[in-house]
Amino acid sequence: MKKLFFIIVLTLFLNLTANAGNISSSCTYKGKPLYGKVQVVNSFPDFKVKKVTSFEDLKVKQVTSFPDKCGRWQFVNSFPDFKIQYVDSFEDFKIKFVDSFEGL
Repeated sequence: MKKLFFIIVLTLFLNLTANAGNISSSCTYKGKPLYGKVQVVNSFPDFKVKKVTSFEDLKVKQVTSFPDKCGRWQFVNSFPDFKIQYVDSFEDFKIKFVDSFEGL
């Protein structure tokens, strides 16, 4: 009985973390490009992201215009291309803010 419980818990954990870091080489996640206008929300995000200082999945450069390349994000309050929520665990992917060399 204990082995079965352990296997179930382990399977659930692996399923929850399996999607972390699955950014495609075309800089998309779940079919959405990871550049453009971004809105930070507290609920109903398109992506849950964790801010880190190392071992990131995506390097993000905050820009004020032309967010047209991988990792370039322009933060807006309305009409975003996608919405993110900052979390400490169970993230979709990890980001690191940089001043240059943004992207994968």
